[in-house]
Amino acid sequence: MSVQGWQEFLAAEDLDDWVVLHGGAVAVFRVTSLVEAARLAAAVAQIPGLHGALMTLADTRLTVRLTRGVMRLEQRHVELARAVSAVARDHGAVADRAAVQEVQLAIAAQPEAIDVGFWRAVLGYAALAEDNAVDPLGHGSTVWMQDLDPAKPLRHAMHVDVSVAREQAEERVAAALAAGGRIVDESGAPGGWILADRAGNRVCIAAWPDGAPEPAQDPAQDEPAA
Repeated sequence: MSVQGWQEFLAAEDLDDWVVLHGGAVAVFRVTSLVEAARLAAAVAQIPGLHGALMTLADTRLTVRLTRGVMRLEQRHVELARAVSAVARDHGAVADRAAVQEVQLAIAAQPEAIDVGFWRAVLGYAALAEDNAVDPLGHGSTVWMQDLDPAKPLRHAMHVDVSVAREQAEERVAAALAAGGRIVDESGAPGGWILADRAGNRVCIAAWPDGAPEPAQDPAQDEPAA
């Protein structure tokens, strides 16, 4: 597992259908019915080498996730993504990058207080990496354990991370502001923005890693919500 895998995926050609989120490469294909989604899923499942992928069906879409973590992307996923897109086109499905997103719950604590085992147990989640927990069914949000700076007075906190396509991030920020939110920190833009609702609860809108520069750090926990 390395950064090289997802960077090569982003640099590859003929992958316009795909968005690289925190959880890996994802594509959403629009269809006309749940039956069509199931047919497309059955066809995609026949692609050799698709082990480790996750597919979810809905009335008007099929979502295909090649991995459960961005660091698990490998060179082989480039050809797999192209193959999935080809099957989707053959079935008349249309890719919708605007519909691709991942919502992650970031639970922050001082290093000695990090307790990922508790969150795996209480949610019935499984381990993907040492610092996270994932829904085995692929329905719920990933939980990521974030180390707080030991020098900071804040002992614990939570925030939400929303990972979207690079061309969708600013529109998502604008929608949040129109709904009454405010910008807390935009120093990481266009890689990411930190927003808050009227009560001070925070959310990070992240265009990284989908082609946007990585923010220098995630400052969402730098100060208590206000």
